[in-house]
Amino acid sequence: MRYRGLAVLISLLCLSTSAVAQEGDTAAGETVFKKCAVCHIADSDKNKVGPSLNHVFGRTAGTHPNFAYSSAMKAAGTAGLVWDDATLRDYLHDPKLKVKGTKMVFVGLKDDGDITNLIAYLKQFSK
Repeated sequence: MRYRGLAVLISLLCLSTSAVAQEGDTAAGETVFKKCAVCHIADSDKNKVGPSLNHVFGRTAGTHPNFAYSSAMKAAGTAGLVWDDATLRDYLHDPKLKVKGTKMVFVGLKDDGDITNLIAYLKQFSK
């Protein structure tokens, strides 16, 4: 009986650790964001070379005010592309594959952990 309780405790600890790993590390995401910060800002609603990523979650692609999006990004939004964990993950992995014709020149992030951490970082600016 004592061992079963220990096994249950270990299982619960592993599950909680796994959930944290899936949510990402905002501090590590901030480091990854430095690659993006050349063109984007997340902590305010100002556009730079790229659109602001402040409150990006739930935003329809190609709709941030006062930004000159490519026709491809506008069309993606019109077709129903809304930024959430899954769509951002796909886009961050390979922007030109997700939205063919995008103006974004960044080739993407190949490390899934970096993408998870970046998403966690961006989420704090969408609350």
